[in-house]
Amino acid sequence: MITFLVAVLLLIAGYFIYGKIVERYLDVDPSRKTPAYEKADGVDFTPIPTWKIFMIQFLNIAGLGPIFGAIMGAQFGTASYLWIVFGCIFMGAVHDFFAGMMSIQNGGVNMPDIASKYLGKRMKGIMNFVVAFLLMAVGVSFVIGPSGLMANLTGWDKEVWLYIIFGYYILATLLPVDKIIGSIYPFMGAILLFMAFGIGSAMVIGGLNGSLELVELTPSVLKNWHFNPESNLIFPMMFIVISCGAISGFHATQSPMMARCLKNEKHARPVFYGAMIAEGIVAMIWATAAMAYFGGPEGLNAAMTDTGIEVNGQLIKNAQAADLVNLICKSWLGKAGAVIAILGVVICPITSGDTAFRSLRLSIADLFKFDQKPIVKRLAVCLPVFVVAFFFCKVDFSTAWSYLGIANQTLAALVMWTGAAYLASKSRPHWMCSIPATFLTFICVSFIIISPLGFHLQPVVGYAAGATVALAAFVFCIVKCARKNTL
Repeated sequence: MITFLVAVLLLIAGYFIYGKIVERYLDVDPSRKTPAYEKADGVDFTPIPTWKIFMIQFLNIAGLGPIFGAIMGAQFGTASYLWIVFGCIFMGAVHDFFAGMMSIQNGGVNMPDIASKYLGKRMKGIMNFVVAFLLMAVGVSFVIGPSGLMANLTGWDKEVWLYIIFGYYILATLLPVDKIIGSIYPFMGAILLFMAFGIGSAMVIGGLNGSLELVELTPSVLKNWHFNPESNLIFPMMFIVISCGAISGFHATQSPMMARCLKNEKHARPVFYGAMIAEGIVAMIWATAAMAYFGGPEGLNAAMTDTGIEVNGQLIKNAQAADLVNLICKSWLGKAGAVIAILGVVICPITSGDTAFRSLRLSIADLFKFDQKPIVKRLAVCLPVFVVAFFFCKVDFSTAWSYLGIANQTLAALVMWTGAAYLASKSRPHWMCSIPATFLTFICVSFIIISPLGFHLQPVVGYAAGATVALAAFVFCIVKCARKNTL
């Protein structure tokens, strides 16, 4: 209980203390005209009330990421707490804030164009590839998942739901941002927050009355609890599994979309840094809940394997994250929880999927300089994207989805290196971006070397390669910045 409450308080304090520090480095100017007014087109560049932007941003970046990722990350044990709290404050929220503000200060452009400006034109191609793959993977995966769930709930054929969801995605991608996304998403974000608040409250009450035992962070439990620790090392696997809630490159594809709708730069910290802190709190709630429900990380791992564990007279084994969300919501929130769970595991991925496709449209349009005000030109970009996406829905996409995590954190590292270069261009110390970028570079390289999805070599080889590449990138950054007298 103490660990959970302290973690939530640290996240909130991070917003007010470190968020304010980051704001000073970003040269926030309330008097400067934002792209929402400078480039107003009534489609993508359009002013939206700040509270709505916050809720949209929160839902866009969150979805089921801080729920599913946190649950799977909790398999590693209480080490997940440290990554969620400190990763969110010093990396994830900084990443999202920089992505949003760099976009605002450069006319609302997407990350590839920002990277081209601060890291060089060669980086634009790399960034475009990573962004396109990531957005397509997110979009497709969030078609397949909800369609399967809806098929199970309704008895309709899965393919029927594929068409229905794709139809909705096309509308959400084509229509002006304030029509569907701006109208519906704030309320969906509120539902997601309500679900997290409900679970968090039930957990605290259970801890106070003794019906639940929340795992405390102590040296004795700070170890790898994963049922397969040989293949699932804390370093680097846990840092890939838990992205949303700590740091996620996907957010850098969403922040520019909201940067085009922000009325005033003074609202950037609540929207970008604040939404990420909210996501960190959600992740903390679900990581704690997953362990508490099963009596600790060992019980959680048993529930997600063939070993199984009995809870309230029910044997639970080989459970997926969605199953656990449904189980916990029903158990702690009753009938209302069941409804919320269904809304969460079905609607939340859909809302992340459609904004992924929208971001992909904007990225392609920016790349080829296509004016997106006429709907015909929006269609010209959208149709090929959805044809490709529908094709991937027909084949086994599990392999591509498996690589989504590494693509996500790779993009996050690139964004943080871009942030370091941005600070250098303004003759300011780069450490708040370059140090996290170095850490993420180490994580990504070592993961590729060690993971069965990559080269599957010995951990010592992966750590050595990761450290070498990360150190080289850090030294290169220092040298570049030294030339600008920014140290």
